[in-house]
Amino acid sequence: MKSSQILVLFDFDGTITSRDTLFAFAEFISGRLHFLFGLFVLSPILIGNRLRLVSAQRAKEAFLTYYFRGLDLNDFNERCTEFALVFLNEHIRLEALSAIQNYSTNDVRMVIVSASPENWIIPWAQRYNIEVISTRLEVQDGKLTGKLKGKNCNNEEKAARILQEIDLSKYSKIIAYGDSAGDQAMFSLANETHFKPFRGNNG
Repeated sequence: MKSSQILVLFDFDGTITSRDTLFAFAEFISGRLHFLFGLFVLSPILIGNRLRLVSAQRAKEAFLTYYFRGLDLNDFNERCTEFALVFLNEHIRLEALSAIQNYSTNDVRMVIVSASPENWIIPWAQRYNIEVISTRLEVQDGKLTGKLKGKNCNNEEKAARILQEIDLSKYSKIIAYGDSAGDQAMFSLANETHFKPFRGNNG
């Protein structure tokens, strides 16, 4: 029997935030010049991904390898926390934050489901008692390899990870917020959906 509890699922990039946080964090940790040069180097793969000639997982791993491979995990996570608590606040949509604050007063379980790595989402989400289901980075000998641990958490993988980690039968209502085709599988699990809901104020 379902409880009266509500589950709210949020996409992160473009839904809660006003920009892509993977690119923003790469610029934050690398500096603008190195970041822009990297985009030039990676442009064939990134364009190939846009044209659906290169898979999202391959493109993301090429991006992660260029900017993050070999970084010490502890140092990386420290920069992620700094990014989450300082930089991210400038790019949070104010309407999204208002919705989160409203849900938090009503005993609602909130979960961010994102294709971006969990490392900088978790420090931000913890401030609002939000759980995170997200892409995970592979680590060997305490250093980032540039590869993903498992699949990129987007499209069908979002739904798969939700079903793996949450017993949806416990909830009387499931609400999902997203902004792209990558959220459609997550939407299929919900009985109330909101597409690009927070565009009135970019934060």
